[in-house]
Amino acid sequence: MKDEIGINQLKRRDFLRAGLVFGAGAAGLAAGYAAVPDAFARAVYAAKKEGITNDNVLVMIQLAGGNDGLRTLVPLADPTLHDLRPKLAAPMVSQALPLNKDFGLNHNLPGIKGLWDKGKVAIVRGVGYPSPTFSHFESIRIWETGDPTRRQVDGWLGRTLATSYDSNGHPLTGCACGATDVPGALRDLQATMTVIQEQKTFGFTGGSEVEAAVGALYKGTPGIYGALFDTAIATATETVATLRTSAASYQPMADYSDNVKLVYSSKNQLAAALQLAAELIVTGTGVKLLHVTLGGFDTHYTELSRHDDLMAYLDSAVTAFYQDLAAHGKADNVLIATWSEFGRRPKENASGGTDHGAAAPLLLIGDPAKGGLYGGEPSLTDLDATGNLRYAVDFRSVYQEILGGHLGADAKSILGASFDSVPFLR
Repeated sequence: MKDEIGINQLKRRDFLRAGLVFGAGAAGLAAGYAAVPDAFARAVYAAKKEGITNDNVLVMIQLAGGNDGLRTLVPLADPTLHDLRPKLAAPMVSQALPLNKDFGLNHNLPGIKGLWDKGKVAIVRGVGYPSPTFSHFESIRIWETGDPTRRQVDGWLGRTLATSYDSNGHPLTGCACGATDVPGALRDLQATMTVIQEQKTFGFTGGSEVEAAVGALYKGTPGIYGALFDTAIATATETVATLRTSAASYQPMADYSDNVKLVYSSKNQLAAALQLAAELIVTGTGVKLLHVTLGGFDTHYTELSRHDDLMAYLDSAVTAFYQDLAAHGKADNVLIATWSEFGRRPKENASGGTDHGAAAPLLLIGDPAKGGLYGGEPSLTDLDATGNLRYAVDFRSVYQEILGGHLGADAKSILGASFDSVPFLR
């Protein structure tokens, strides 16, 4: 029997011959360094099981700040809405784009309404979780980890990436577009993923000279640490090259625009982020899990104009993204899903806005979606003890359908339990 080689005795050539590749977080790579603890080195060395092999893609759009669900999917025939929102209700009801006699979309979502008419938009109503928190930080953590008990530290998509995909050597499998940090939903120490704020400037801080210098610095480092660093640098270099090739071969087939004037400036250029996502999908980079963010939804005051502007921006960017994918023949396997840390309170406040709430609708958009309304609309006359909407669908039911029905992952293993089915996929 061949003697087992200890991991700390492994030579760089042995490591590379084994075909194992390590990719560090984008921030570390961009700065030209990576810290690799021994426990992580051992985990990377361990062989991974073959994961998902389908070509389905998920694009998560975070509506950061707490999106007002009642102004996104508008109740058209409930008089209680006017009692709770004497200033906000009338214009949003009168201008809504009817889906049926009871509900309509915000009037600034005509592109998404057009996709609804084609059966490509599923709306899951009343999504939330037990004992909701009204803290942005805590609720974002719950949604990102998929764990209302707050025990889990890794993101639900990070766990998916780590357990179901071979992301080693494929750093674009999971990607955050238009961001500077790894989104919590994609975070997992065992997963390789990429963060791209701006494609044209993506690379090593300091350019090729820094890249060459860090490679030379670790040239003589023996064993696993030198191998891990070498492969991390190689992964980063290949990623930069892939993005350059992708940009050269991609021609957008829709009009993306970030030329919008928001009352409260969002932190991200949503259209540019989605255009980058489209480029990665269209040019065959192997991307599977994408995350983008639109901020500005914490509408405590002057909500009428602020939320309408955000809805128009979301509609323009998402519509362009879908049109681009469809024109390139790539729309059939791409699912877009929105999420927000919470909705808004049903009752408006004295500042013409709404405060932190609980349940709200989620939008699932694209060819894989089975159009229609799902879940139950929370009652405006049966609010909980805090004056908020009671949730009808656990958000993990939505994740479960995305994981099992679209991505082909083991949802129970990733989420830790099974939840009620919400069949919003074809």
